Amino acid sequence: MSDSQDQAEAGTAEGQGPVTIDRELARHLDNKRQELFEKFDIRDEFPPEVIEEAEERTANVQAEIESEIDDRIDLRDRTTWTTDPIDAQDFDDAISIERTDEEYVLWVHIADVTHYVHPDSAMWTEAIERSNTVYLPAYTIHMLPPVLAETVCSLVPNEDRLAHTVEMHLDPETLTYESIDIYKSVITSDERLTYTQCERRLDDPDAPLHEECALVYELAERMHEQRKADGSLVLNPSRDRAHTIIEECMLKANKAVTHELMWDRGVEAMYRVHPQPAPEEWDEALQEIQELNGVSIPAGSWDDPRKAVNATLEQAPDRQLNKIQRAVMRVMPRAKYMNDPFGGHHALNFEIYGHFTSPIRRLSDLINHWIVYTNDVPVDLIQLCDRASDKQTDAEHCEREYKQFLEEVGLDPYAVNNRGLEVIEDEDTDAETP
Repeated sequence: MSDSQDQAEAGTAEGQGPVTIDRELARHLDNKRQELFEKFDIRDEFPPEVIEEAEERTANVQAEIESEIDDRIDLRDRTTWTTDPIDAQDFDDAISIERTDEEYVLWVHIADVTHYVHPDSAMWTEAIERSNTVYLPAYTIHMLPPVLAETVCSLVPNEDRLAHTVEMHLDPETLTYESIDIYKSVITSDERLTYTQCERRLDDPDAPLHEECALVYELAERMHEQRKADGSLVLNPSRDRAHTIIEECMLKANKAVTHELMWDRGVEAMYRVHPQPAPEEWDEALQEIQELNGVSIPAGSWDDPRKAVNATLEQAPDRQLNKIQRAVMRVMPRAKYMNDPFGGHHALNFEIYGHFTSPIRRLSDLINHWIVYTNDVPVDLIQLCDRASDKQTDAEHCEREYKQFLEEVGLDPYAVNNRGLEVIEDEDTDAETP
């Protein structure tokens, strides 16, 4: 693929311009957002002291990074890259990969947010208040000041950045962890790929990063198939290769970190717990799926509902996929954050799981970064878990109601989300015509 193709693809959302609206509708949308923010207690504006602190902490970036190098693992010479949606607002995770006869080595690098946001900072207090980033179509309410994601916590190409690295040595046959090492690092991303660019690199043997993308996809696809075989629920059977790479690498890193915290250290953290539905609820969902036109749950899979759903989704007509997904989601209990992993994560079929890979947008990841680095568990951890769970629910309800409102005023939420909004001026009917 040529550089011009890359640049063209990176500069436009697949060739489509933004959705256009007039000023009256724009004001209508703004009023609705403010109504929802008040309803769900979502803070849109940052306090001045938080903005001031963020600006101070993001000044003199390179000088501060250079002062940190001697105290970190220097990974700047290792091939590293990010892969994100074309409209991603922050690039806070990157990967590196290596294969030998004895093992795979996978590095997942996460922006070292807690170097800048810590319990003594105003940004930390504000992050607890917000607890997560809220993503509405064409409007984002950030957990942390955007200047962080735009500068020191954005793993942009060809710039040194402070990171928190999860280095995983994996058995080439079983893909189990041979060893896990989590440490502070300095990295330099070689390139920022969009999902579409990643797909093109995989198809072009002569493209930069082709070998690295092909190797990490080989590993990710194996991890994905292994998860399914083990009983992990996969509600989207048709994801592309780029999504598979990022999802599986982040799952592997999150799982590695929380296993380290629980089994090796025995400390409390913000674990992600997902209860299982009652057996009769699963039976109800499977019966509903079985009755769909053109759908049949394969014989031999009924004993494990998650495997039954996976097998059915792979064979079902496309027109029924949404109905199958909705039937499953209706019976699924809500996942929550807890200071103990007891109960595990039912949908993923993980005994222990938690979040680590998105500290710029989730309180759970920010807290877990701090615990991993300091081994210091906040005294109010239970309250933090409850707040993160509650605010996630608020965010989901806010997003759902805003999307419904967009539909009511004649806008497609999917198009708005992917293409953005542009306010156009009303035509001046009094203007002189030639």
